Amino acid sequence: MASLPILPTISTTFIVLSGITVAIGWWQIKQRKIEAHKKSMFIAAIFATIFFIIYASRTVFIGNTAFGGPDEIKIYYTIFLIFHISLSTIGAILGGLSLYTGYKDKLSVHRKLGPIASIVWFFTAITGVVVYLLLYVFYQGGETTSMIKAILGF
Repeated sequence: MASLPILPTISTTFIVLSGITVAIGWWQIKQRKIEAHKKSMFIAAIFATIFFIIYASRTVFIGNTAFGGPDEIKIYYTIFLIFHISLSTIGAILGGLSLYTGYKDKLSVHRKLGPIASIVWFFTAITGVVVYLLLYVFYQGGETTSMIKAILGF
């Protein structure tokens, strides 16, 4: 068995930690532990930001890994990946707005937005893990080409 690639493994770990921390924060607010909830959601945002920094850096400097699984399921993987990317973009925006409304005490908006943002983020984390599993665990990853190489041609 080949070893798992270190940066994707680390970044996926951070997105899982973010999802777990959001779940903890959700439980805390249900228990009316407001200060603990604020801290957990802030930590979840830190974990998500670390994920994004690793992911974006890897994408620019090392590249994205093409799907290396069977050709007959490549279209399904691609559709799933587009769904995951769309979900993660929406989740990041909703998460940011939720943090902003919470810290600015705009609680009537925050109480409506927070649960939606959390659910979207859970699905983002889950679909991110599935993408990771499909690229690096279930199938051997395909070619990896950096954005810089792709743009500049070297």
